[in-house]
Amino acid sequence: MAKIEDVKAMVEAGKAKLIPGLVQEALDEGSSAADILQSMIDSMGIIGDKFSAGEVFVPEMLMAAKAMSKGVEVLKPLLTGNAASSLGTCVIGTVQGDLHDIGKNLVSMMIESAGFKMIDLGVDVGAEKFINAVKENNDVNVVALSGLLTTTLLAMRETVQALKASGLTGFKVIVGGAPVSQEMADEIGADGFAPDAGSAAVKAKELASA
Repeated sequence: MAKIEDVKAMVEAGKAKLIPGLVQEALDEGSSAADILQSMIDSMGIIGDKFSAGEVFVPEMLMAAKAMSKGVEVLKPLLTGNAASSLGTCVIGTVQGDLHDIGKNLVSMMIESAGFKMIDLGVDVGAEKFINAVKENNDVNVVALSGLLTTTLLAMRETVQALKASGLTGFKVIVGGAPVSQEMADEIGADGFAPDAGSAAVKAKELASA
């Protein structure tokens, strides 16, 4: 499956214009949409590790994320085709005081590909905005909070508590991000924790059907 390796390499290199054609070639070669998606996620993981190590910087991260999003556009009809009916609606956002969106965007893509309708509130989102999004949309069953800074863990805690105290029901809260752990998720009262985008989609499906 040579083409799937090309997809992986070109996502890592941030070659957005080449990705749609390569993804189609990989599909034609017999690779499954899920495997191609996983290869792109793996590339983003490599870029993330390089970013953490100071080997690449924000522009490279953004270019790789854009390349992956181009690939996801090709795969989306095949991925969502597996979900005959929507699993519900997921509200996602990066918590107040945090402007990071690459991780959130990847998680959003993954959860959407699992069969959810996504409502992306963006970055620096206060608790009230999350609550309003749940009120304004009838079938919200997952709220996903992202945070990449240790300084924003307090905002994540406050948002979880505000959602739980809002009187609204029918949804579960999932949290994730570099400084977040299962222990912390348990401590702040979140219903679920995901260490990466792939497991976020699995956890969202699990919570939605619980």
